[in-house]
Amino acid sequence: MQIESLKMFCDLAETESFTKAAQINKVTQSAVSQQVSSMERQFKSLLVERSKKQFRLTREGQVLYDYSKQVIQTYDSLLSKLQEIKDIISGNIRVATVYSIGLHDLPSYLKKYLKAYPTVNVHVEYRRSNEVYEDVLGNVADLGLVAFPQKTNNVEIVPLHKFEMVLICHPQHPLASKKSLKLKDVVGQKFIGFESDMPTRKAIDKIFREHSLAVQYVMEFDNVETVKQAVEIDAGVAIVPRSTVVQELANRSLVAVKFDGVDMDRPWALLYKKNKVLSPAVKQFIAVLKEPSSA
Repeated sequence: MQIESLKMFCDLAETESFTKAAQINKVTQSAVSQQVSSMERQFKSLLVERSKKQFRLTREGQVLYDYSKQVIQTYDSLLSKLQEIKDIISGNIRVATVYSIGLHDLPSYLKKYLKAYPTVNVHVEYRRSNEVYEDVLGNVADLGLVAFPQKTNNVEIVPLHKFEMVLICHPQHPLASKKSLKLKDVVGQKFIGFESDMPTRKAIDKIFREHSLAVQYVMEFDNVETVKQAVEIDAGVAIVPRSTVVQELANRSLVAVKFDGVDMDRPWALLYKKNKVLSPAVKQFIAVLKEPSSA
């Protein structure tokens, strides 16, 4: 039996989805199903219960998964060690990231990394925060990038950087002339915000609650680009990371005002699955992400 077959089965067990397992291994869903059937014939055991809507491994399937995982980790460790001995930095890295980090913070690091290691292929996928965690746990992504990281079982969190969050408004807005703001100065303004379940929105709401203040949200969006567009048409004000509005500030389509007397930094971090064998390429990518931005 080939290592690829065991890996495919582990991906299926961890994602609990034939579709996702197929995507990870770049094969058809039918190919995954056929591979499982082939393994069942070989071991003369039912590995996956197919009669129920919810995915479930049989007892034999769980045993196969547990041992297969050990085999794959040993194999990955071998490949990693051989690459280190030969001083080879190559391969593929799959990164799942939230939109704001992927579009505005990651590019400078990615440019630096690819310049140093041109033989590495880095594939970046833009996802919602909860989906980044799911992709990391399901091995759909090798690494994840999120803001305001939350402790999660089986996920390692590597703190990276903090970026200032500012209030943005239309150039003709009354607050545009301010050099800085107190948090209470924005009460009563029409707010454009992220959707209520998003980590950055939760963090902003928490800050207002801690100061016994409340704001009126008139629009909510799931990404920073749409938030900015709403502010550009003067539909309201918003709080966003300064790094996400560099171009708009240069074009003077938006104005950014900093806050005084309150911590408005947004931390972001890197995620990877616990006990995951990190290849030399991934280790170097993490090292670059830890460095100060050159942007």
